[in-house]
Amino acid sequence: MTQMENQPFAKSLNHSMSTIGVVGAGQMGHGIAHVMLRAGHNVLLLDTSQAFVDAGMKRIINGLARDVEKERLTEDQRQQAVTRLKTTTVAADLAAADIIIEAATEKFDVKAAVFRSLEPHCRPETIFASNTSSISITRLAAATGRPAKFVGLHFFNPVPVMKLVEVVPGLQTSPETVETAIALAASAGKTPVRVNDFPGFVSNRVLMPMINEAVFCLMEGVADAQGIDNVMKLGMNHPMGPLELADLIGLDVCRDIMMVLYESFHDSKYRPCPLLEKMVAANWLGCKTGRGFYTYPRQ
Repeated sequence: MTQMENQPFAKSLNHSMSTIGVVGAGQMGHGIAHVMLRAGHNVLLLDTSQAFVDAGMKRIINGLARDVEKERLTEDQRQQAVTRLKTTTVAADLAAADIIIEAATEKFDVKAAVFRSLEPHCRPETIFASNTSSISITRLAAATGRPAKFVGLHFFNPVPVMKLVEVVPGLQTSPETVETAIALAASAGKTPVRVNDFPGFVSNRVLMPMINEAVFCLMEGVADAQGIDNVMKLGMNHPMGPLELADLIGLDVCRDIMMVLYESFHDSKYRPCPLLEKMVAANWLGCKTGRGFYTYPRQ
């Protein structure tokens, strides 16, 4: 998508929203940065260390190269996208951002600390967005001084491929902030779906208990991992089995989301499976560590 194609987005907001801050250069963060660059936005990518930033930048550049191979971008557009990417380890450098999307670890304290570190450096009109997949947007917004300018933008993994973005307003989120978030997601070629602020939203309130039950099936010997996944792929027409998907998401992330659901609803049906807890304790987290329910080359 060229910058010319991005103009309807800016027009719909009556001002330019061309600089996007992304906090976290990991699996989700680098994917969000990638699609924002592909859409013609400027991106400021922040992480806690230069090594993390460099790794994220490498994956973005490789992803843009694949876009050229698949004819989603021209070579000239790829080169322009790379020039619009700036990286940093200093929170103050995100002062120029019009909207900042946080993609840190799925823990409330970590995410709240990110926004508190950004607050002194950002303009009052800067929108804060969280890519959280389960944590209350209202609660995160209350940890900042701009609850009306706070919204959930839940992208899906892998971000450059998956079309859905859950747009989640908190209790105090302004209608204008929601409209801006929807327009931003659409500008990146995504399909925004507005959902209300409940634990796990729609996606993970449905998905994570299914994954957790699949882990229970494995623990109880109902079938082996491949058998469980094959039943869901061949019988339910799922593109991936639940255990394969858990490995892709990260077993630690799955456990953290189940804990959010468990602690929010106080219902034992959301209790993380003991086998899931054990695998996280062993650092068998899936694709990113080379071992989960299956084994993988180390990333």
